[in-house]
Amino acid sequence: MDLKDVSKDLTKQTAYRLEQRFLRLLRTNPRYKNLDAGNRDLILDLLDKYKDKLRHGIRPSRLTIKKDMYRLYRNRLELKLTYNDLDQIRDLLEEFK
Repeated sequence: MDLKDVSKDLTKQTAYRLEQRFLRLLRTNPRYKNLDAGNRDLILDLLDKYKDKLRHGIRPSRLTIKKDMYRLYRNRLELKLTYNDLDQIRDLLEEFK
């Protein structure tokens, strides 16, 4: 399962179904399997931020993703994120563009 599979027909999906598809993506995609539960929750919080806009067809801008990544990078020690985790989160968020 890839992000393109999750993000197709966003306007026709309920919020619950969309969240279930993102959870399945994080569990089954080999790129995101190594993320621990805390990191997955962090990603889901970011996706919740974008979810309503995505359902209306509005993609996150490069600046929005950059601000979110800056906040994560700044708080990486508190959030226990490695550089590899940050790269994976950035890749996931950039796939929404």
